[in-house]
Amino acid sequence: MKNEFMKKAVELSVESVNSGGGPFGCVIVKDNKIISEGSNKVTSSNDPTAHGEIVAIRAACEKLNNFSLSGCELYSSCEPCPMCLSAIYWARIDKIYYANTREDAQKIDFDDSFIYSEFQKDINQRKIPMFQIMRNEALKAFELWNKKKDKIKY
Repeated sequence: MKNEFMKKAVELSVESVNSGGGPFGCVIVKDNKIISEGSNKVTSSNDPTAHGEIVAIRAACEKLNNFSLSGCELYSSCEPCPMCLSAIYWARIDKIYYANTREDAQKIDFDDSFIYSEFQKDINQRKIPMFQIMRNEALKAFELWNKKKDKIKY
């Protein structure tokens, strides 16, 4: 079954290229059934976060009516980028299967090495400057959350 799921992710990546999108496809599987599909929609939706994995995660969460995808597996036509990998962790997906590597993606100008290197730098050495302001005011929401008795932890 794993090969069939990956085959679908690869088909989605090819369809995406043929329809003007990026070469990435993804399916999410639960109980040996595909519950969602996604392909790269960055340029068609003008959304830099609309990677195949993110599109599939959003669809799976909507279908299951849950922010947790525990019990699910993700099949991607390419090793997930840093953003997608983070989303996969946040979604609590159990396993990732991928076909192409980040080095394969780099060869066709989808290069995430800069982002990986930025994460390793001290916050003050990153390319995009970051400035902390109004922390005391913002802490109010954290204090409210911390005291909240009926919060849903995620």
